[in-house]
Amino acid sequence: MAEQYYAVIMAGGGGTRLWPLSRKSRPKQMLRVFGERTLFQIAVDRLEGLFPPERILVVTVADQAAALRVSRPEIPTENFLIEPRPRGTASVVGMAATAIHQRDPQAVMAILTADHFIENEALFRELLEAACSVAEDGFLVTLGITPTFPSVGYGYIQMGEPLGKYGQFLVYRVLRFKEKPSEDQAREMLAGGDHAWNSGMFIWRTDQILEEFRRQMPDLAEKLDLIARAWSTSDRQRVVGEIWPTIKNETIDYGIMEHARNVAVIPAKGLGWNDVGSWDSLFDVIPEDEHGNIVLGANHLSLDTLNSLVCEDGSDRLIVTIGVKDLVVVDTGDALLICEKSQAQKVKDVVNRLKQEQRSQYL
Repeated sequence: MAEQYYAVIMAGGGGTRLWPLSRKSRPKQMLRVFGERTLFQIAVDRLEGLFPPERILVVTVADQAAALRVSRPEIPTENFLIEPRPRGTASVVGMAATAIHQRDPQAVMAILTADHFIENEALFRELLEAACSVAEDGFLVTLGITPTFPSVGYGYIQMGEPLGKYGQFLVYRVLRFKEKPSEDQAREMLAGGDHAWNSGMFIWRTDQILEEFRRQMPDLAEKLDLIARAWSTSDRQRVVGEIWPTIKNETIDYGIMEHARNVAVIPAKGLGWNDVGSWDSLFDVIPEDEHGNIVLGANHLSLDTLNSLVCEDGSDRLIVTIGVKDLVVVDTGDALLICEKSQAQKVKDVVNRLKQEQRSQYL
């Protein structure tokens, strides 16, 4: 089993809700918010002992590939798969499944993320081992996170009948996926007790997921077949470059998982998972001081400041906060963000506005 098990790290995202620290030139997975190592380096570290470097693949975009390679030189260069442009996670999964299937038609692949926080790494590896066994039994497997509040930003998975125990984990059949529900729907699902958050991490056989593409996304499947035929030839780069812009932008969740067959979920209770999707989410994963504040790399002087985050990068400026609470302050030298914690999700709207106004120097 182990020698046919591959990890795929998706590392092409921009992480716009962590602007202005996260930029095109330094996306979220390249940030050091938990010490000296980037989120991408940490994502590779937690696979140690389960996946050797030659069975770790990274899907990214061209302008991020060089920095990612330098940060983890033990991963073979050919294991970095380059998207000509972002076309959604369905195409990322399709490219990775195609590449691995060319190598090993019996392979199982784990789709993982480069920018999530996982506290219990030993449990994570045990979950991945169990998930491989479930996938070998013919299921598309996802890791489900126990919901702690009625989030409208996560997808939800409704758990059905138990399928049995794999290792220490009870595995359930998935009844349905529900992406990005309304607040009322989220409250109802949380109260029901039979839903998990969709972690965005999946484990399946390559032949099975490629069959799902043929069934549900036949246009993408045809294009993946063309790429597969050119994969081991000198034409690969040209073929991928020509085909990629014609691929419809779609997520694996909407494109495949909502209507997939034979889907199983393993509840990942106690994993300590967080997608680190916004500034306010850091309060869930970084220890606060006695006043509830988080200070990241800042020369900060605080008077009567409560429950706030202050981050400084690229500037030696002294930041002073007096008599404030529930604030996010991020200074990168060329941009300064100040917002209420409760408004942190709107940072993505700022990035969209900068794009509309063509102020690319701040992106």
